[in-house]
Amino acid sequence: MPPILPIIIVLGALIIFAAFFMVKQQTAAIIERFGKFHSIRQSGLHLKIPFVDKVSGKLSLKIQQLDVIIETKTLDDVFVKLKVSVQYKVIKDKVYDAFYKLDYPHDQITSYVFDVVRAEVPKMKLDDVFVKKDDIALAVKAELNDAMMDYGFDIIRTLVTDIDPDAQVKIAMNRINAADREKTAAQYEGDAQRILIVEKAKAEAESKRLQGQGIADQRREIARGLEESVDVLNRVGINSQEASALIVVTQHYDTLQSIGSETNSNLILLPNSPQAGSQMLNDMVASFTASNQIGEAMKNAKPKKLKE
Repeated sequence: MPPILPIIIVLGALIIFAAFFMVKQQTAAIIERFGKFHSIRQSGLHLKIPFVDKVSGKLSLKIQQLDVIIETKTLDDVFVKLKVSVQYKVIKDKVYDAFYKLDYPHDQITSYVFDVVRAEVPKMKLDDVFVKKDDIALAVKAELNDAMMDYGFDIIRTLVTDIDPDAQVKIAMNRINAADREKTAAQYEGDAQRILIVEKAKAEAESKRLQGQGIADQRREIARGLEESVDVLNRVGINSQEASALIVVTQHYDTLQSIGSETNSNLILLPNSPQAGSQMLNDMVASFTASNQIGEAMKNAKPKKLKE
């Protein structure tokens, strides 16, 4: 075998091997012939002319995400950082435009995001930026779609994923929030205390009313009992004045007996002058004598009434 033959076989194998190439799923390959665009190949096994055709590049047809961080100022002069996530993909029918018309798509998308965000956020106050972040995302998407469609890119979605004000601003916002909550808590506590005081006053008023009603009922019953006692004494020949004296003396001795039954009780007799004390003693003796006389009269009157 001539020595040139193995070389020819090896070169033939390399040429055949170089003629075949494979494109992965969701990928597009750009084929150039002698430096000029020739065709676009989709996923699968493909054949090209070795040393004539060249796979110039490959583009992914999957959805990709680009995160852009922008620092800008709000309407109330607060500097804030926004993170905007742009989800995009290459349009399958516009692979040529995506590959040849735009060299650095990431830089182009980033420039448009900066332009839109810095035009929209300065029109809003800081609180509105948090509330209207979806409006900012929609404005970015609309601007990018109009600009990137000509380059073969489709903007799927834009999201404002983070809003980060300056650290001092966040501390101030937290203090405002805490003060507002403390104010609300104080209002609720004041309402609770007011309700407690009102309910306590109502309870005390009801207690006093019931207590007064009880005292009035007690006095009414005492008066009724005294009236019945006087009526009984009148039936046995004792007039109203004598009956009243007898009741007073009886209540006096009941009081002394009640005081004497307590070991730690103190008795104060007023007034304390000798003349007043002597007069009080004479009155007590006279009352006691009158009560004895009334008792004797009652004893003598009862048999007479029975005889009748």
